[in-house]
Amino acid sequence: STSSLEVAIADLQRYVVLAMMDDTVVGWAKTHFWDHSDGSAAAGHYLGGVTVTSEFRRQGIGDALTSARLDWIWKRARNAWFVVNALNLASIDLHRKWGFCEVARSDRFHTTTFTGGEGILFSAESR
Repeated sequence: STSSLEVAIADLQRYVVLAMMDDTVVGWAKTHFWDHSDGSAAAGHYLGGVTVTSEFRRQGIGDALTSARLDWIWKRARNAWFVVNALNLASIDLHRKWGFCEVARSDRFHTTTFTGGEGILFSAESR
């Protein structure tokens, strides 16, 4: 079966970055490009999910993966976007260091829906 990592890598409009430890993938993250707006969710480059294996969490890998993706986005666009469940305070806090500010709240942005409530759309301008 095809893994979600393999699917992301095969999508040429995405940037996929891996964190490696001794030839083993210990984390990965991706971007997504929307070529059209959807309500308050603008067209543009969005940060996708971050996956870090449990034994390597809280060691800065998520920060490094996010920084690499933002560098890539900001070479192509003035703004980067991401959506998150309003209950995911850890992700919201993680992204503040790059200047992400809340743009809108909704139960859906593009194709992303949120379990247990609402989502938040964030944007940050390149530095």
